[in-house]
Amino acid sequence: MNTKEKLTADLKDAMRARDTLRKRVLRLALASIKNAEIAKQAELSEAEVVKVLQKEVKERRDTIEGAQKAGRDDLVAEAEAEIAVLETYLPQQLSEAELEALVRGTIAEVGAASMREMGKVMSAIMPKVQGRADGKAVSQMVRKLLTG
Repeated sequence: MNTKEKLTADLKDAMRARDTLRKRVLRLALASIKNAEIAKQAELSEAEVVKVLQKEVKERRDTIEGAQKAGRDDLVAEAEAEIAVLETYLPQQLSEAELEALVRGTIAEVGAASMREMGKVMSAIMPKVQGRADGKAVSQMVRKLLTG
């Protein structure tokens, strides 16, 4: 069963269980996937579905950031709950130690020694962590290791 089918099946289960949060989040995710399919004019591959879900998580993280600045703890809690639902459909995220090891290996592989070569490192590492780490976290780790 692919991710899209799992989302649809879980939506039906959430409707039966009257789980409003899960139902709302899954409907939004499926709508985003459908919109992406309409834009592409074809079915999305499994990797593309995961990308759409990652985009949804990123949007909620941005919402959390904005809500914290505005002092809206209710919106922060809601967005965090939505992220928790969405993350169950994403690949297992890399731990900080795993990410650091991967970044160190890529830096050595590329032969980067300074911040000027950050772009080279990022272009080499992003395909390796696709779907398993946030680009912002990867960028911060590369910056940390190249400067420190």
